Amino acid sequence: MAQWRKDALIIDERFNSGGQIPDRFIELLNRPMLAYWAVRQGEDWQWPPIAHRGPKVMLINGWSGSGGDAFPFYFREAKLGPLVGTRTWGGLIGLSGSPDLVDGGGFTVPTFRMYDVRGKWFAEGVGVEPDIKVDENPTELAKGLDPQLERAIAEMMTQLKTAPPAPARPPYERRVPPPAPGATPTAAAIR
Repeated sequence: MAQWRKDALIIDERFNSGGQIPDRFIELLNRPMLAYWAVRQGEDWQWPPIAHRGPKVMLINGWSGSGGDAFPFYFREAKLGPLVGTRTWGGLIGLSGSPDLVDGGGFTVPTFRMYDVRGKWFAEGVGVEPDIKVDENPTELAKGLDPQLERAIAEMMTQLKTAPPAPARPPYERRVPPPAPGATPTAAAIR
């Protein structure tokens, strides 16, 4: 919520081990702009009020799995922007209904799996490939440098050069028709 007014968004979903399916995040990132409200005093505001109209990119890596596989998969399906980094883990499988064992232990059983709207199974055990491959570099990360993030920033700077601006407020229109030639103006027309 704190970032939606930024010119561009870099969504860092690296190391996302999942737990939930991120459809709500995709809905928020993919909200279409429907209108703007011109106010007499202050800045105009957009509708819906929380919607981002600029370019977006997502950072992914091999530590992202399950919901961390679904998020970049949905991001790509919604055509929100490029994926930068390395292939996700490929562990998007549903685990539910597994009973606990008497000794306190447990086990898991995969009980559901995802396929896309074209009828193709999610690449279980493979994951989501990036659009822009940038390997992780632990040595650089230890120095405080992040090549994947730097590449995502470069991509956003390039996209911002061609991103269309928000529309300008149109001039106010004249709502009262002018009097007919030769007619005496009425009080309504004078206002």
